[in-house]
Amino acid sequence: MSEDDIIQVRYEGNVAIMTMNYSERRNAFNLRMRETMYARLLELESDDDCRAIVLTGAGGNFCSGGDISEMAQRPIVTGRNRFDLVTRIFKQLVSGPKPFIVAVEGAAAGCGLSFVAASDYAVAASDAKFACSFINVGLIPDSGGIWSLPRKVGYRRAMELAALGDTHDAEAALDMQLINKVCAPGKALEEAVAVAQRFAAKPPVAMALLRAALHLGNESVDGAINMEINYMSVLQNTEDYAEAARAFMEKRKPVFTGR
Repeated sequence: MSEDDIIQVRYEGNVAIMTMNYSERRNAFNLRMRETMYARLLELESDDDCRAIVLTGAGGNFCSGGDISEMAQRPIVTGRNRFDLVTRIFKQLVSGPKPFIVAVEGAAAGCGLSFVAASDYAVAASDAKFACSFINVGLIPDSGGIWSLPRKVGYRRAMELAALGDTHDAEAALDMQLINKVCAPGKALEEAVAVAQRFAAKPPVAMALLRAALHLGNESVDGAINMEINYMSVLQNTEDYAEAARAFMEKRKPVFTGR
């Protein structure tokens, strides 16, 4: 497998589908995958043709977590450098301008579950399995899980998931609001792309600022209000805003350009 093959990217319209392709290890998130994913994410962020990103896994699994074969005791500085790359990927997914959707088949464990928690929308096959398994190897959630997990499922459920490391099925994940939708096995990507296309059809600037506002601007009343005023004053001067008003008056569907 070449380096580029471990993360594959293809498009369906304005939706970029990113596939973790290490099926012999159930798409374990090894160092090569991290490096390649980060590079691909930077490319997608600067690509105006990309208006939404769907992350999925090859071979019937989403991601089984970190690659056990690469786990070893390391000097603290070395370990910090390795985890810095993981956190940069997480920040790119969460604070970047493009909606982030996941399609889960099979296992979503460790950082795989963290990706699910970080997503804007998650579709999972009915036979998918979820495990916040870090504690079982003496670790705490990484890939942004400490931030994203309690924001999705609440503190009590996040503590239960992270401290016990149990495996949960798709219906339990739906019940705790870790995912948005359960579908038939083998259909997660199809369903996720359909949702992503709806995200992609919205005004890109408004979508980018919406993500920023929800992720960063609601920690306090003052912070939320200030961000609302700042962002709304920008958005009402975009071409997409004017196009939406024209389309309404002309009784047609608006065409958004991201300007």
